[in-house]
Amino acid sequence: MAAKYRLEADVAVLEIDNPPVNALSLPVRAQLVAGIRRAAADGAVKGIVICARGSFSAGADIKEIANGLTFAPPILLDVQAEIESAGKPIVAAIDGSALGGGLELALTCHARVASPGAKMGLPEVKLGLIPGAGGTQRFTRLTGPEAALEAITTGAHLPAARALALGLIDAVAADPLAAALALARSLASAGAPLSLASERADKIAAADRRLISAWREKIAKEYRGQLAPLRVCDAIEAALTRERAEAFKLEREYYLECRESPQRKALMHVFQAERAAGKIPGVGPEVKPQPIRRAAVIGAGTMGGGIAMCFATAGIPVTLLDVSGEALERGLAGIRARYASSVARGRLTREKVESALSLIDTATDYEALANVDIAIEAVFEDATLKREIFGKLDRHAPAHAVLATNTSSLDIDMIAAATARPQQVLGTHFFSPAHVMKLMENVRGAHTSPHTLATVMALARTLGKIPVLAGNCDGFIGNRMLQYYGAEAERLLEEGATPEQVDRVIEAFGFAMGPLAMRDLAGNDVGWAIRRNRTLPPDERWSPILQRMAEEGRLGQKSGRGFYRYEGRTRRTDPQALALIERVSRELGIERRQISDEEILRRLLHPLVNEGAKILEERIALRAGDIDIVYIYGYGFPAYKGGPMFWAQQAGLGEVVKTMEELAPSHGHRWLPAKGLMQAAEKGEWTA
Repeated sequence: MAAKYRLEADVAVLEIDNPPVNALSLPVRAQLVAGIRRAAADGAVKGIVICARGSFSAGADIKEIANGLTFAPPILLDVQAEIESAGKPIVAAIDGSALGGGLELALTCHARVASPGAKMGLPEVKLGLIPGAGGTQRFTRLTGPEAALEAITTGAHLPAARALALGLIDAVAADPLAAALALARSLASAGAPLSLASERADKIAAADRRLISAWREKIAKEYRGQLAPLRVCDAIEAALTRERAEAFKLEREYYLECRESPQRKALMHVFQAERAAGKIPGVGPEVKPQPIRRAAVIGAGTMGGGIAMCFATAGIPVTLLDVSGEALERGLAGIRARYASSVARGRLTREKVESALSLIDTATDYEALANVDIAIEAVFEDATLKREIFGKLDRHAPAHAVLATNTSSLDIDMIAAATARPQQVLGTHFFSPAHVMKLMENVRGAHTSPHTLATVMALARTLGKIPVLAGNCDGFIGNRMLQYYGAEAERLLEEGATPEQVDRVIEAFGFAMGPLAMRDLAGNDVGWAIRRNRTLPPDERWSPILQRMAEEGRLGQKSGRGFYRYEGRTRRTDPQALALIERVSRELGIERRQISDEEILRRLLHPLVNEGAKILEERIALRAGDIDIVYIYGYGFPAYKGGPMFWAQQAGLGEVVKTMEELAPSHGHRWLPAKGLMQAAEKGEWTA
């Protein structure tokens, strides 16, 4: 790792060479300082260019953030001080990505040139941080506050053309190094005072400061409970309202506050767990994934249509197959409506949507699947129907094709047995809405080959999904755990809680929606139908509440009433729903009582963790972090809490043991503390 020094005639070139992402680790920072000082002291040097071998820089070294080495001198602020005091023009030549501290380094230079394919951004909020080396200040002064708020609160990556339009960079060039060398010489020969982003005021002088208040309201809704996005707003407000030195000082204070926050530690865990989830023992780099050039989706319902959209949006042609032309027309109408919504929300351009729609064709005959590389079955949860479909897929799909099922709970091996190629069969569990939700829970059967696993894990990333591998069991990772969450919400209602209280507690914790509002959204009839097909051990029972809701036509949002009364999508307290719940309590002989918010939180989340411990024991999940990723991206667990397993470890695994010991006598043997939970509680952490 180094920042190499060389001369290009009268310009010194400092080239960062610290693969794979050119992180600004301590040796790199030290050599940048030394190189700038050397060039500044050399009378023959007219200017300096900072560039990199490969991509410019992804910023701070993640390992250094974790162990505190980012504070070892020289820190990035020291490098920036050398740049601003060098007395010679310094130009950044950006190729690839300039992210986080990498962009902060470039913004400190007197000018910036980027290649057409370069991307720039300050993604610190995704790790629970804000830029801590003047990023909010220089960005705002170069672009104005609105662009800064949009980019930094979301952590967006800006393409070079957009960065140029905003004023973040000075030029786009096919050869950024050559252009930067020329610009450094031009600035040196001009003899004019050098311009620093930290001294610019033209874009902030007339800014409407009410913009900050509007963004705070938006942030409070979209990033409920998260500290870093709000501190970005505070830092940008400081750029508009405080003296320059004070504003830079406040940004640093906000950065240090975020750095010490539990949210930063949790989000760092999520960052690392995401990357670890793609690593499967026995599936190394020597196992090459099969290219997916064409796909098929069986079933044109909401889920099937959403999966087809995933392929089309990623640029992969897809055939949508259903039993009739009418079903396909309904499916295509739904796809068009969802795409139109994406355009209206600014998520996709009209041109992108037209391109995607052109990649979707339809069929009612399995003969149309003769050239696909993967076929994904996405019909409703009927084992007999799925086996029938897989028999047809086995006969009509090419010999090399992967055959996948979108089942959320059924036995993968039972489905694979309907084919002569079980090694090419697995589960690809998308989450609804499939074109939006980022999780893809891939389920390994007993015979699924490493090549098939590698193919589908790589495909998930192509589709913009986050893949997690699960073993084959009832409900896999996510839905196996979810049964405890939903069931316990109803037990709490029986004992005296109200739907409003249960949902309020969970939403205050950070979920976008509580369990009972979620039941109403999914449909109480759907939940009851799934429950009827499940068998409980003899020492457990389902609460009758969900069945009563379904039988009385309280189906949720689609019927206008469920656990709540609905005006459109707005939920209201419904006295009739509470009366139904109270009747169930009386019939069961349960005396209703006041239940604390703390008890509700424990009883809803601790059973999730306990079942997660069993899933680890059984190797259904490879790592505790995999379970966290499933729950964050599939079920809305707040990322800034790190996922259920991480959250429980931080809060104390012994408390989970205590809750399960309290619940088991009334709830059943399965609610006893798992062996793996007991062992983890003794050690204070998960071992996998």
